[in-house]
Amino acid sequence: MEIIRNGSQPSAKPPAEYFTGTVRLDPLFQPKAPARTVGASVTFEPGARTAWHTHPLGQTLIVTAGCGWVQREGGPVEEIKPGDIVWFPPGLKHWHGATATTAMTHIAIQEQLDGKTVEWLEKVSDEQYRR
Repeated sequence: MEIIRNGSQPSAKPPAEYFTGTVRLDPLFQPKAPARTVGASVTFEPGARTAWHTHPLGQTLIVTAGCGWVQREGGPVEEIKPGDIVWFPPGLKHWHGATATTAMTHIAIQEQLDGKTVEWLEKVSDEQYRR
């Protein structure tokens, strides 16, 4: 058994090449073999968002605070709020983040495949983000 104490892992700013705006990443857990699940709490300030990306084994988001937007390639921008759970199947191109006026926090859970959890693509343009 292992207990990871709240505050024992430092917050981080994720790489600007994969995010737009102010984003804070708080690691929750890393896999210990044979497990391969990774979890983090991610907070997006108003207007902040990920770049387009995919996950080799999919991704689950659990919205914990605020109001955000998600979009899959070819689909509409959809609003998400606390308590909502979003599942992106493996390989689905998507993005997620805060709305233009409200911050949003979610827990992101994904599995590693050969040590990789995400494939980053191009940034979401302001036109795409504005709906």
